[in-house]
Amino acid sequence: MSSLSRIAATPIIALTIVLASCAHRDVVPVQHGAPFFAAADADMSAQAQPLSSDSRAREVKVLASGVLPERALDSELLYKFLLAEIAVQHGNYQIAAQAYLDLAKTTRDPRIARRATEVALYGRYTDAALEAAKLWLATEQDSTAARQTLAALYVNANDLQAAKPLLQEMLAADGDTIGESLAQLYPLLAKHPDKLAVLGLVKELIQPYRERPEAHLALAEASLGADKYDAALAEVREAMRLRPDWENGALFQAQVLNRESRVKALDYLSSFLAAHPKAQEVRLGYARQLINDKKFLEARAEFQRLLDDNPNNSDLAVTVALLSVQINDLDVAETQLKRVLDMDYKDPEAVRFHLGQINEERKRYDEAAKWYLSIEAGEQYVVAHSHYAFMLAKQGKLAEARNHLRGLEPQNEAQRIQLLQSEAQLMREAKDYQESFNILSKGLQAQPDQPELLYDAALAAEKLDRIDIVEANLRRLIVLKPDHAQAYNALGYTLADRTDRLNEARGYIQHALKLSPEDPFILDSMGWVEYRLGHVSQGLQYLERAFQQRPDPEIAAHLGEVMWAKGDKPGAEKVWRDAFRDNPENDELQKVITKYLR
Repeated sequence: MSSLSRIAATPIIALTIVLASCAHRDVVPVQHGAPFFAAADADMSAQAQPLSSDSRAREVKVLASGVLPERALDSELLYKFLLAEIAVQHGNYQIAAQAYLDLAKTTRDPRIARRATEVALYGRYTDAALEAAKLWLATEQDSTAARQTLAALYVNANDLQAAKPLLQEMLAADGDTIGESLAQLYPLLAKHPDKLAVLGLVKELIQPYRERPEAHLALAEASLGADKYDAALAEVREAMRLRPDWENGALFQAQVLNRESRVKALDYLSSFLAAHPKAQEVRLGYARQLINDKKFLEARAEFQRLLDDNPNNSDLAVTVALLSVQINDLDVAETQLKRVLDMDYKDPEAVRFHLGQINEERKRYDEAAKWYLSIEAGEQYVVAHSHYAFMLAKQGKLAEARNHLRGLEPQNEAQRIQLLQSEAQLMREAKDYQESFNILSKGLQAQPDQPELLYDAALAAEKLDRIDIVEANLRRLIVLKPDHAQAYNALGYTLADRTDRLNEARGYIQHALKLSPEDPFILDSMGWVEYRLGHVSQGLQYLERAFQQRPDPEIAAHLGEVMWAKGDKPGAEKVWRDAFRDNPENDELQKVITKYLR
């Protein structure tokens, strides 16, 4: 009997194959080739995916095939392999990586060296991965996968000089796909901390390929990463000269121009689209930039062009619909959303919810109710039914609204909390502040550290002049969630508005502003506390910024009051009356108008 037959008959082999077939743990796979620079984004372990039981069985067969270099497949060797694989199955990647590395050194088999590399990467043992990858390349010198993995590991280890010859070899061998490889060059190097060193390396690597637009784009990316704005712009312009219709190049040129001026970036994209109207990726980038600049009408036009070219793209149709809502073109919004429902859209409940909102906005309450009530599960379930309840309350059916919310079956704990919040908000809008507070307090009795309930209960307590509860709840919330910007803001605003602890209040609001610098409500709080401290001009600046971002009625109340204090009484009156026209039931506006105008 041969040694291989004896091994096959031993219980350990049968046992291990059964374990491999029955294991439920994720196991690191053997990778079979990957694109150039596959591990470009420094997290090398992300390559690994779970290995199926069939794949594990094939792996055993491969190593049992008897082709190990210069060494017979004896029981010790196979036993070590199987123990290493069992360690992988049980998540002991450090043991498995070392076992595979020892096997690779013993056998100098490139398959085992590759496996050792992959297991070490999956377990994030980079030193072992580097050693295994070196052995892998030494035993399989023509392997692109080995070379690219080792190069990426050197880059991750901040050893650019060691990576350089490997990168040069891979680029030289890449032939017809050199453009793709050059395009991936900077992403591979981008996380290296020495951006000037990266720039120098990219300059060397792309020298033989300067006739390629991708080479100039790689150099432009490296230049921008090193804060060499002029060089980046020059290189990307050279790339576009070599390939005038290149969408990736155009998008990067806009990115570079955006460092200097958003207007210049938008103008460039607009001119590119005028010359290349079919450039859909650029049009999409241009449209998104318009949204960022809150140019919703222009953005809607660009998305509509994309939709005209791709009429069955439901994502584009939804975007056109939501932009139409932004510009109050509700007819177009409703038409598009109804069309999307016939397009097998990935989230039909969200579409139904938006259709409910549109009809609620138009005061078509029966139609809105139809859409809201059609949502019977999912993320929009509680939100949609809460909107339905609020509509009932607006029609004087408060008891029916509460009963509807209480009759819903929450699908998880988060929805249970949402329902409590919605019922409390119903009562707050009905100006029954005590009942609103009672609902939230009851929820807190069951879950005293529930963040959303702590926050909402604090707001309800403020309406009852229970500043002690406001402060206690918000301080507890800050302990539980130190980065909760709104908790700091609410505490600071309450102290600024209801106490004389103004410097303390300002400190809380400043911290909130650090956490969320452009939040209009935090800007409003900062303006208010500055005003209360006697810094009227500074307060006005913050309030104007807040109101520009969000013309909320309570921000309008504060802005008008500070304008009045500055002597601009006509301006203050206009701010108040414009806000009151759209929000006649707002308490803060009513108070300030009564105080100053009546």
